[in-house]
Amino acid sequence: MKLVSWNVNGIRACTKKGFLTFFDSVDADVFCLQETKVQAGQIDLKLNGYHQYWNYAEKKGYSGTAVFTKAEPITVSYGLNGENSEPEGRILTLEFPEFYLVNVYTPNSKRDLSRLPYRLEWEDRLREHLLHLNQHKPVIYCGDLNVAHQEIDLKNPKPNRGNSGFTEEERGKMTALLSAGFTDTFRYCYPEKTGSYTWWSYMSKVRERNIGWRIDYFLICDCLKSMLTTAQIHGDILGSDHCPVSITLAMDA
Repeated sequence: MKLVSWNVNGIRACTKKGFLTFFDSVDADVFCLQETKVQAGQIDLKLNGYHQYWNYAEKKGYSGTAVFTKAEPITVSYGLNGENSEPEGRILTLEFPEFYLVNVYTPNSKRDLSRLPYRLEWEDRLREHLLHLNQHKPVIYCGDLNVAHQEIDLKNPKPNRGNSGFTEEERGKMTALLSAGFTDTFRYCYPEKTGSYTWWSYMSKVRERNIGWRIDYFLICDCLKSMLTTAQIHGDILGSDHCPVSITLAMDA
């Protein structure tokens, strides 16, 4: 089973930059989007063979998530811990017979860290949500998590220490989740691989010089590690300031 996650930074713009070409070529069983930036009725994607689920933000042109899946899920929820709402459209949870899929666009702490307290509270509620689900079925958790966990996960760790996405608090929340029974699939497959990033600033020549951050992830509960066959970063795919990430598991949807 192949799963793909991509922060498209606006799905309408991304469709004009090759989104459907990549979507068709990768032939994923489950394809997750973050930062869709659309409202209901603003886009009509013709994705034959896929069920589509969208979580729209209340604010126009902002945030939002979506999941496209070949297999119809048992249930779909749009919030955390039983609250079937999420004003910023940041989370989708799909239940399948063998697992839960949680697709997330984690709040950014902002350059001045003004949103860091909200972000940390959100992380705690999300961890509670994941651990609750994991008591019932294995969990696959993916998305733009807006954190570079280790120094190896960004090009310039020293000057960025304490900046949004690389604060000790944000990194600590990731460590806590991993310690609670989850595995970073890419780092599990490539524990010492450098230069593997998923986001680059739009500043001139930054992507060409690969001055990036790895902030897009697939995390799986530890019980699924034996089923993990590949974890990839598709850095050659353009269309957004992020690139897609994917995993393949030896299991059926």
